[in-house]
Amino acid sequence: MAKPLVVVIPHQLGRAEARRRLENGIGQAKDMLQKAGLSMADASWSGDRLSFLVAAMNQRVDGDIDVEDDAVRVEVRMPLLLSLFAHKVQQIVSQNGAKLLTKQ
Repeated sequence: MAKPLVVVIPHQLGRAEARRRLENGIGQAKDMLQKAGLSMADASWSGDRLSFLVAAMNQRVDGDIDVEDDAVRVEVRMPLLLSLFAHKVQQIVSQNGAKLLTKQ
C-alpha cells in the first residue's frame, strides 16, 4: 500500500454548511466517477466523516472525508499501482472539492 494521498480544502462555511454541500454533492461525484469508468461502491457518514470505496482498474481505493470548521480533509488510500496517478487525483480532488464548497 502506498502512502495515503491527503488533500486539505479550506472553506469559510462552517462545519454544518460544508457537510450539507458535500451530502448534496455525493450524487454528482458518483455520476462523475461512473462517466470515467469508475464506481463508488460504498459511501457512508459517521458523524462528520464520510468513508468511501471506489473501484478502479480492478483495484479498490478507499478513503475518508473529514469535515472540519474551516477545512475539509480528504484522505485517499490506494494500491501502489494506482499511486502512479496520485498527482492527477490530487488535482481533481482539489479543483472539484473547492468548486463544490464554493457553489451556492
